Amino acid sequence: MRVLTVTSLYPNAAQPNHAVFVENRMRRVHETGEAEISVIAPTPWFPSKNKIFGDYAIHASIPKTEIRHGIRIDHPRYAMIPKIGMQSQPIFYHRALKRAATKLIEETGPFDLIDAHYFYPDGVAAAKLAEELGIPFTCTARGTDVNQIPTYSDFGRQAVLDTAQKAAASITVCEALRKELIDLGADGSKIHTLRNGVDLEGFFAPKVSRKGLKSTYGIPVDAPLVVSVGGLVERKGHHLTIDAVAELKNVHLLIAGNGPEREALQARIEALQVEDRVKLVGAVPHKELADFYGAADISVLASSREGWANVLLESMACGTPVVATSVWGTPEVVAAPEAGLLATERNADTIRFQIRKLLNDLPDRAATRTYAERFSWDDTVAGVIEVFKSVIADHDVRRSS
Repeated sequence: MRVLTVTSLYPNAAQPNHAVFVENRMRRVHETGEAEISVIAPTPWFPSKNKIFGDYAIHASIPKTEIRHGIRIDHPRYAMIPKIGMQSQPIFYHRALKRAATKLIEETGPFDLIDAHYFYPDGVAAAKLAEELGIPFTCTARGTDVNQIPTYSDFGRQAVLDTAQKAAASITVCEALRKELIDLGADGSKIHTLRNGVDLEGFFAPKVSRKGLKSTYGIPVDAPLVVSVGGLVERKGHHLTIDAVAELKNVHLLIAGNGPEREALQARIEALQVEDRVKLVGAVPHKELADFYGAADISVLASSREGWANVLLESMACGTPVVATSVWGTPEVVAAPEAGLLATERNADTIRFQIRKLLNDLPDRAATRTYAERFSWDDTVAGVIEVFKSVIADHDVRRSS
């Protein structure tokens, strides 16, 4: 099978930690030898790489073409008007996508299937391209595209529903998103839940002792350490985790990530006078996260919404249990005592209570690792290949008839 993956969610040389979960799935599908994957990952156009422009400049730094894990990735540019360009975004996205796809097909030959990730704008543009090429497409829902965009406007809701109806099959990373798509009006018989896996080789119980790892981060070896990994944005709830830990004497907190809330979070830390115990450490390279989790007693994720939070399984794979807010797919991830605890209410008091409870009765780290091993990529990859084969076969039958 020749499969064209279409997504703006894909790591690149300028953003190596960006949406690693999409690459993790597709590289494993590619490595089976049953599907040859090519990726087109459009990115917004921006004229300058100067760092004074912040996140916008990163788009200009992304290479036009690159090879990662034996897969070619093209990054065509498209026009995007910040904050007010939602309705026009799929139009410009599709134009860039079509140009890149036409060139790629001329160079390497036709594709059997388009595999889109994220329903809007990626899925909308992919649906149009699939129709133009006369091939089927699938689309994977990953979170905000289903649990947030449809709430913005009737336009967003209809765009997501139209994409689901046009897709030969849809994939959701958790059962909660599948149910939400059905509630929007999508055909449940075409929706498959195939959760993300965890890289069990990249995330493992560190060989260095936890006390030794704590000292490398400047944490007293006998002090409980809580970590939180995620972009510094409101929906990740770092402000709640800071408030929760502030009243837990002697407990330290390290937050890994970058984002627009950094200054506000730092101000909150200073206002609470916990600078000696709570620190923002910036983005931690993906390959170094195993030691980061390994140093911790607990990992916390206080999100307001998540599709399938990979950071939770990555923490567990390192033997570190979690406290997480009970939203969307998270109860499907944290589903046993050795995994950790769920905060049924998203507020600092509930999160603090669960942190204290887990610290007082930590599960065996080997048991937490064993729990994570249930979520290897094998079953998901097999499921994706089965969906691809079925979609292509059905298309061939309809075309021949």
